[in-house]
Amino acid sequence: MVALTLSPTKTLFLNSHLLHSTFKPHFINPYSTKTQSLHSSRFLSFNLVTCKLKSPQDIKNKDKKISKKIVLSEAAPSLAEKGGDGDGGGGGGEGNGNGEVKAKSGGNLMRLVKRFPRKVLGILSNLPLAIGEMFAVAALMALGTFIDQGEAPDFYFQKYPEDNPVLGFFTWRWVLTLGFDHMYSSPVFLGTLVLLGASLMACTYTTQIPLVKVARRWNFLDSSEAIRKQEYSDTLPRASVQDLGVLLMGAGYEVFLKGPSLYAFKGLAGRFAPIGVHLAMLLIMAGGTLSAAGSFRGSVTVPQGLNFVVGDVLGPTGFLSTPTDAFNTEVHINRFYMDYYDSGEVSQFHTDLSLFDLDGKEKMRKTISVNDPLRYGGITIYQTDWSFSALQILKDDEGPFNLAMAPLKINGEKKLFGTFLPVGDAESPNVKGISMLARDLQSIVIYDLEGKFSGVRRPGSKLPIDIDGSRIVIVDAIGSSGLDLKTDPGVPIVYAGFGALMLTTCISFLSHSR
Repeated sequence: MVALTLSPTKTLFLNSHLLHSTFKPHFINPYSTKTQSLHSSRFLSFNLVTCKLKSPQDIKNKDKKISKKIVLSEAAPSLAEKGGDGDGGGGGGEGNGNGEVKAKSGGNLMRLVKRFPRKVLGILSNLPLAIGEMFAVAALMALGTFIDQGEAPDFYFQKYPEDNPVLGFFTWRWVLTLGFDHMYSSPVFLGTLVLLGASLMACTYTTQIPLVKVARRWNFLDSSEAIRKQEYSDTLPRASVQDLGVLLMGAGYEVFLKGPSLYAFKGLAGRFAPIGVHLAMLLIMAGGTLSAAGSFRGSVTVPQGLNFVVGDVLGPTGFLSTPTDAFNTEVHINRFYMDYYDSGEVSQFHTDLSLFDLDGKEKMRKTISVNDPLRYGGITIYQTDWSFSALQILKDDEGPFNLAMAPLKINGEKKLFGTFLPVGDAESPNVKGISMLARDLQSIVIYDLEGKFSGVRRPGSKLPIDIDGSRIVIVDAIGSSGLDLKTDPGVPIVYAGFGALMLTTCISFLSHSR
């Protein structure tokens, strides 16, 4: 007789002579301990396939390991335990009385200690609990998107006042007490992530790893009675176990022979996929936590020609934030300039940056723009904004003078900058002067002492304009570059986790059959 195991509870019963028959393979869902049956019929056609079957010698050592494991799991109590019982039964007064009570209480305590981790693992690996944790994480992330992050306390005092609470109860006290103003590094959010990670690890340890061990075990059923008790079994009066093995190998099965018994399986990788999915999710959560609690962020607006030190701009986002040597890097703004559409609107702005070390040696130079940042030593510098710093002019062929440009408030999102050139006595309480306005760096609108329009000049055109006896030449418009700086050590971990998640999710579709 020969046995072909199709599932943990379903085995095909065969005789060792040739005959065609119908069998139904069974596929196991890697996420469930239940066996699902995929009914499909096929005749065993004996086409010539060149394959090599594994002989009993090939699996001799593995059988020894399996048998040793079985013996160890069913081993009798140790000699020390037997000796203790014997001493207690015939030892005299010390074996009875208080000593026996203490021994029993100590044994109960040890059993309680041993059972405690199992109970904790059982609770953590509970599926409804894990689903609830995922919903809690999603809800906190949605709340973090709704609440402005990283603002000053005064901002939350005004937006969530106690006299007009959101939804009737939500005020600034909730935001500041629970740390919702920095949600992704708050104890509530991180604690929920830790609990979800513990549930994933407990599920992997208590469910997925045992399923893999069972799937890798070779089940040779030699008893005809045991084979007949399977849900699906059949008799092939003229079947040959070797021919059947060749057919199964041609179908992609791994085939093992042990005497008159045959065992075959395929798709074992599908059993490892859930473990890989859990590990990938743990990587994503670990990388996200490191990004939220271990990063540095900062923003700065620097006029063309000036410098700043990276460490003076970056600020920590959480308790895991650790500065690096790259924080001592000095950044110099070589040039800031803008591109324009034909309509005159700004299309893009660029900043030419140079990075210097403590010795003043240039380490890197790059012109950045929106969506094209500079990366150095784990620090990323983004081009995010711009401003008008100063207007350089000549007055009556004297100068040049730098007039600071100040932002003016106007309706809408468009920017407007202005400056003032005093004419006459600057100390007079009724001082008058020439006003200059600009929306960008390409044209300057000039007004006379009475506030009347006088003309428009482009910086660098060298075209003078005469206003109330003063000759003005616009030499240059000096812009300021708005930069965002950040370090995010968790990004590579998150990317690796998502890559592993996509790979293991695809592998999980491989059905394990035996």
